[in-house]
Amino acid sequence: MKNLLVTGAAGGIGSEIATYASKKGYRVGLMDANHEKLKEVEAEIENSISLPVDITSEESVKHALDTFAETPDGLVNCAGIVRFGNLLEQQVKDFEDVINVNLLGCFIVSCSVARLMKEKGSGNIVNISSISGGKHPAIHSGAYAASKAGVVMLSEQMSLEWGKEGIRVNAISPGFIDAGMSAEHYVDPVERKKREGMVPIQKIGSAKDIANVVMFLLSDESSYVHGENIVVDGGVMNSVLANIGRN
Repeated sequence: MKNLLVTGAAGGIGSEIATYASKKGYRVGLMDANHEKLKEVEAEIENSISLPVDITSEESVKHALDTFAETPDGLVNCAGIVRFGNLLEQQVKDFEDVINVNLLGCFIVSCSVARLMKEKGSGNIVNISSISGGKHPAIHSGAYAASKAGVVMLSEQMSLEWGKEGIRVNAISPGFIDAGMSAEHYVDPVERKKREGMVPIQKIGSAKDIANVVMFLLSDESSYVHGENIVVDGGVMNSVLANIGRN
């Protein structure tokens, strides 16, 4: 049985990835700061273990890895937060919190796990970014876009440094996904329809859409995919000119 760690596993995309991985035969370590919710998710997923953790703390991450007690075959960094607000009104503490969780946390967990993978001579890391981390940052989203752009570049750097150790690293940038932090945008049917109209394939994505790509990247079927940022957005990133009418 292979072993997988998933950060941000207490809900949204993270819990969907963990659920899917369990069905594919993985033993899954569920990492999240939300202890209570984590236990609920653990009860629903076979072959899983909850690992309450502060991913911004090396000591906390080490304790979680010791509790997991196995060298992970895979790691999915899915933990993320956002603090909405105009940049001119953004509090420094809010900006720091987002960078610390989304980018520093990804660095700490990845390095901690990669050291174990290096000893084993193999491993697979998938970092969840966002289309906001590409060329189209969302307004009033504080440090979120900057942090996710950092995740993409960090993933590329990891791939360059760790490939020779047998560790593959890739990133995924989801688009409009009805899950986790974005779910509230799709409760209002009017807002949902508006957003669907912005997507070339005319629908909002699901957490399962992201989990499908994660499982592909974790599998041997993607053995020659390394250092990539795979955009999963129904074509949104390529649709800017399509939304400009022509006479």
